[in-house]
Amino acid sequence: MTALAIPGLSRLLVLGAHCDDIEIGCGATVMHLVNRHPGLSVQWATFSGDRERRDETQRAAEAFLDGAGTRQVDVFDFRDGYFPWVGDAIKDRFEEIARTFVPDLVLTHHRHDRHQDHRVISDLTWNTFRRQLVLEYEVPKWDGDLGRPNVYVPLSDADVQRKIAHLMTFYASQRSRDWFTEDLFAGMMRLRGVECRAASGFAEAFYGYKLTLAG
Repeated sequence: MTALAIPGLSRLLVLGAHCDDIEIGCGATVMHLVNRHPGLSVQWATFSGDRERRDETQRAAEAFLDGAGTRQVDVFDFRDGYFPWVGDAIKDRFEEIARTFVPDLVLTHHRHDRHQDHRVISDLTWNTFRRQLVLEYEVPKWDGDLGRPNVYVPLSDADVQRKIAHLMTFYASQRSRDWFTEDLFAGMMRLRGVECRAASGFAEAFYGYKLTLAG
């Protein structure tokens, strides 16, 4: 496969509806980008979480962003499952972010995700960040809505192991759930790694709808 770089990447915005969405969907990619782009400035916004889960996300984000140049982690308290009915308030948050942070790359939810909260975040991403490169990540769940992504980030073994370890370490509130398991997280990355023939055998995958080739 042909490898394309993102030249001059200095500002990264990552968006998630719920605590652990970012980490599950693109956590290893975030670590990969932080390592590849010294001084990378990252803004991380999670839009829903109770007090316990907000604390978990703050700690998890700090671990995933270790080595970043600057970082801001926001965890908002919008009601889980109700995003379509409070979209105006969530849109206001998006506008606040856009006024203070102009990203080069935005990582957000897949637009065809069956979870209504995820779709709202994806829709508002495209509505707000019209000039940026936007890549949509995937979150495995019972809905069975995984698609056919077209952008892959091959990962090192270290990034894979760190992602899984961080998820299991920082999200104690989720460890009793039958889907929150190391083999699920590894399996998703293994499948995408096979699809792009990653050297390590592991990758995270994204949907890229607007990509410009220069030169």
